[in-house]
This record gives sequence, structure tokens and C-alpha cells, in this order.
Amino acid sequence: MDPNAKKQALRGITYGLYVVGSKDEEGVNCFTGNWLTQTSFEPPMVALAVKADSRSREQIAKSGVFSVNVLEAGQKELATAFFRSVKPEGNRIGGYEFYTENTGCPILKEALRFFECKVVEKIEKGDHWIYVGEVVNAGVHREGEPMTLKETGFFYGG
Repeated sequence: MDPNAKKQALRGITYGLYVVGSKDEEGVNCFTGNWLTQTSFEPPMVALAVKADSRSREQIAKSGVFSVNVLEAGQKELATAFFRSVKPEGNRIGGYEFYTENTGCPILKEALRFFECKVVEKIEKGDHWIYVGEVVNAGVHREGEPMTLKETGFFYGG
């Protein structure tokens, strides 16, 4: 396989950009992710890929829950705040205020929308593990257009 052709072909997959929240007995965590898709209408389910060697993956595996914060177009700075390891300070994480609802995972007040999931299936293969989550709670903070990876100029894939 031509490595350049593979990279270009896989970079043709379109993505959103999200902040995913997780938790365990030691506290909450967030990371910026883009490998997310809805997989079922009834019950509502999504599939999420999480880096295998990450703290967030460990937390999701232990707790069986995660949250997804849908970012608004133009929130590139918010997205980049969670490219690195972050620690919560009170009700702030990565410098952004959060709260919790059903799962106890962080919901960012500045996010456009959010949903929370309970893990119902997992695939532990490769450098990212896949979690299928049933949506158990959702909310809308305001109207707006969701952020896409393309608008940021970032590339992930290939």
C-alpha cells in the first residue's frame, strides 16, 4: 500500500471535535477527541475511540461512563486546552468551568451541547480502544453550529 495514498484517503473522513469527560475514584478528566459517531437511534448509541495508553481510557474502562461536550464553531482554544493532561481545580478543568449530572463526568458550561453515555460494549484492539455508549442524558446550552476538525486546520488520521 502506498503510505501517502493511505494517509490522504483516511484524512478524507470528516470529523467533529469534542471534549470527552471521564471519571474514577480519583477525580474527573477530559480530552479532546474526534473519533465519534452515532451508531443507533433506538436505543441512542455512539461509538467513541480513546487512546489505549491514556488516563481517560483507564477511567472509562473502570467507571463504564463518559460525557461528550459538543464544541461550537470557533472554540479552537477550548479544544486545544484538552490536548494535554489536565487536572481539575474545584469546578474548573483545563481552565474551563464544569458541572456534573447523571454520570458524574464533566460537562463544560461553555460547550454548545452535551450528552452522557453508559458503556455497553468495548473493543480493545490497536492504539485506540472503542467504546459503544448508550446515551443516558443530553442537554443543550445554546443554539449554534458544531465545530469541525476541518475549520481548525488540524489533521487526525492516516
